Amino acid sequence: MTSPQQEPSTPEAQDAPAPDAAAPEASAADGAQAAAPAQDGSAPAAQDAPAAPPASSEEAEAIRTAYGFEGARIHLGAMLDGDEPDPSVPVNLAVSMLNRHGLIAGATGTGKTRTLQVIAEQAAHAGAAVFVADMKGDLSGIAVPGEASEKLTARAAARGQEWVSRAAPTEFFTLGGQGEGVPIRTTVSDFGPVLMAKVLELNPTQESSLGLIFHYADSQGLALLDLKDLRALIQFLTSDEGKDELKGIGGISSATAGVILRSLTAFEASGADVFFGEPAFDTQQLLRTKDGAGMISCLELPGVASRPALFSTFMMWMLAELYQELPEVGDAEVPKLVFFFDEAHLLFKDASKAFLDQVVQTVRLIRSKGVGIFFITQTPKDIPGDVLAQLGNRVQHALRAFTPDDAKALKATAKTFPTSEHDLEEVIPALGTGEAIVTVMSEDGAPTPVAITAVRAPESSMEPAGEQVIKESAAASPLMKDYGEAVDNESAYEILQKRAAADAEAEDAAAAEEDAAGKGDAKGADPEAKPAAKKPAKKDEGLMGNPAVKSFLRSAGTVLGREISRSLFGTRKRR
Repeated sequence: MTSPQQEPSTPEAQDAPAPDAAAPEASAADGAQAAAPAQDGSAPAAQDAPAAPPASSEEAEAIRTAYGFEGARIHLGAMLDGDEPDPSVPVNLAVSMLNRHGLIAGATGTGKTRTLQVIAEQAAHAGAAVFVADMKGDLSGIAVPGEASEKLTARAAARGQEWVSRAAPTEFFTLGGQGEGVPIRTTVSDFGPVLMAKVLELNPTQESSLGLIFHYADSQGLALLDLKDLRALIQFLTSDEGKDELKGIGGISSATAGVILRSLTAFEASGADVFFGEPAFDTQQLLRTKDGAGMISCLELPGVASRPALFSTFMMWMLAELYQELPEVGDAEVPKLVFFFDEAHLLFKDASKAFLDQVVQTVRLIRSKGVGIFFITQTPKDIPGDVLAQLGNRVQHALRAFTPDDAKALKATAKTFPTSEHDLEEVIPALGTGEAIVTVMSEDGAPTPVAITAVRAPESSMEPAGEQVIKESAAASPLMKDYGEAVDNESAYEILQKRAAADAEAEDAAAAEEDAAGKGDAKGADPEAKPAAKKPAKKDEGLMGNPAVKSFLRSAGTVLGREISRSLFGTRKRR
């Protein structure tokens, strides 16, 4: 298939679905205008549209009817009629159906990132908070108004889009302060054993041992704030002094502990230590709105490109936290949050069955909390079948079939779409940059027929915002005062250090007493005298008998409680 988008790309054209032209049917096509919140913050309302001209074919009429939703909508683009888009046949996505989750797929350079940007900015203007992970640094432009050009305006008009230069309200974040943006941190206790086992790449035996360690820390009220706390506790529980602490609930072998410690050391050396600590980030901050529009939380990831498993697991932690904290809302007109999971294949790479089961369960259940999840990857086969079955909104960009494996993936991809009069195995490889086949969930919950679509352009900039813009935005953020500086409160590491020092002091005192007693006997002490009672070693009291531990538990008891209860992901449930 050929189209104007197959010409050599420019910063304005590459990956760029196109913009919003004032065609007669613009109110049906222009999702940004239809979905924009009212000035008073009330829910957006659909606008009345002038009568559209007759469709060019039965297929065009069917597409126009199927995608002409009554409520607020996101304009994806216009149907391709042969090689040219038909601006009278808009392809939309109902805002209320964003919580039915989605998939944006396609080969590198076919337009996935721009499609993500198109949906994200319109969702935000409709009032939904948005979270995006900027893996490659090319999404930060969403905070900057797009730059108009004659070519861009013409492309927009061809897709039924009246293009407006505007940015979306954006907050920049970083993991643990690596780079510019508000730092996101969490404690090891909050992160939990299941996700920690995944990032440490532990086998089932090692994972169960790690779970036992977390259980012990939880039940004793020991806060694991950062990685040195976890390391110190593992070393204690496998020492001669600490082995007795786990006897009642099982134990861990020194070999297993050694593997966990080595993995933990490598994980820490990769820079992950900065992601764990306090102040722990409150995921409710991701749900903010500004002047009726949802905030876009853009997570910049320049410092963790070499640790993709960490970022994916960290974002699964965020989903788990949101699932625990959000109330049930059912199907809302505007979702509370739309989560875009770029490079989604990294989440499922080498994942255990137990972890996959938990991902599936979260994806199934979080919809009723008003959260939509979009996975962005190259082919649908990157997503496990049980997860793929939950993704009702699909945008498939071009795939290439250069190898037998590619051909097999192409065939499987075509079969994931509803039955179409088009041969999708022929259509998908022929799509140009910025073109896609689309099917979404209609407002009555049924999939729409496949529409071959020329995708519109973002209204924000398709160029990166630049480090200075991100730095200024972060400095002006009200969140910086709460999360900008890391703190190191007393936790398991400090308690165990005090315990070791107290034990060493007690042993020295006992040795001094024995030495003094020995010298007394040598000088002819009264043989009738009873030997001085030996002060019992503190280790006989166990870890919880230590005064430092008792002091910590008194202060931590009001925060952690006697025992932490955990979610299906092993993350701590809030009380």
